[in-house]
Amino acid sequence: MTEKKSFITEKIKNIPYSGIRRFFDVANEIEGAISLGVGEPDFDTPWAVRERAIYTIEKCRTVYTSNAGLPELRKEISKYLKNKINLDYDYKNQILVTVGASEGIDIALRAIIDQGDEVLLPEPSFVSYKPCIIMAGGTPVVITTKVENNFRLTPEEILEKITDKTKALILPYPNNPTGAIMEREDLEKIAKVLRERDIVVISDEIYSELTYGDRKHVSIAEIEGMYEKTIVLNGFSKSFAMTGWRLGYAAAPPDIISAMLKIHQYIIMCAPTISQYSAVEGLRSCEENVSKMRKEYDRRRRVMLKGFRDMGLECFEALGAFYLFPSISVTGMTSDEFCEKLLHEEKVAVVPGTALGDCGEGFIRCSYAYSIKDINAALDKIEKFVKKYKK
Repeated sequence: MTEKKSFITEKIKNIPYSGIRRFFDVANEIEGAISLGVGEPDFDTPWAVRERAIYTIEKCRTVYTSNAGLPELRKEISKYLKNKINLDYDYKNQILVTVGASEGIDIALRAIIDQGDEVLLPEPSFVSYKPCIIMAGGTPVVITTKVENNFRLTPEEILEKITDKTKALILPYPNNPTGAIMEREDLEKIAKVLRERDIVVISDEIYSELTYGDRKHVSIAEIEGMYEKTIVLNGFSKSFAMTGWRLGYAAAPPDIISAMLKIHQYIIMCAPTISQYSAVEGLRSCEENVSKMRKEYDRRRRVMLKGFRDMGLECFEALGAFYLFPSISVTGMTSDEFCEKLLHEEKVAVVPGTALGDCGEGFIRCSYAYSIKDINAALDKIEKFVKKYKK
């Protein structure tokens, strides 16, 4: 009998499943487990958004929108970007509504990457970037960011990795998993390197509303000479607690948006209509809700940071997003070993740092998008576990 031939491409075979989802799925099967693993707000979507969704359904506004998205929504996104990062994007030809920021990552890469092009990728970072680069035919070139640099990307690190094949840089700040941010002076430094070269920046700003203290988010598109070569990606999942609504957007020069739209119209048609109408209301009336969520995240951030430091784990102080990335080196375990044992012995699910890049070895990612009650309960269990295994 001849061996059965696999129909799956080698490229897809070699892409691993998400390490984040693996622990989340296991935790779901363990009764009483506390999860700090998934980056999903525990807040309800603001009522104004939900009410607009109900009204939209009642009025049967459930047909396709234009491929690029509702003009009404694109106008509101344009106003929002003007208010937040002081940049003008023409809603007609510079904004595309996507199925989450995740689709934006995928189609941005497919629009600009030819086979063999290199894409600079700072790590640790979100799990989707590397597979999307590979599926677009590109080659990921990892830049390892360092805790001693506050996990920020430096011009020296970029220069070290640039070759004549470099086509793009992914800029994932505020960062998942480290919580690092890039301030204006940091962006100005790397812009000096990028302005001199034909490199497109894909700036994933999905956590732009979640920065703490007096640090306000700055987009690299704001820096002189970068607007023309930057794709800004954002969405409603994190700041508006709308993960399941699957709605994001891209803002970029017209030629890039036109290319992304071409891909989007063939594979998606349009983003969910009800979500689009609802997001209009979110942008118009829910800034106070976003502010309240941000303040609560900040409170949780400080509680979790103190908890890790008090139990003897070194932990970088995140200034954005809703994650902490403590080192577990004092236990002598690998990240995977630590997470497996913690889950089965103490019923607490966290994410191994290696799920966010090989350089995440020796770290774990913990989300504080959970209630203070769950955070405190999880910290007590992690402290007990660390004391047991601390070298």
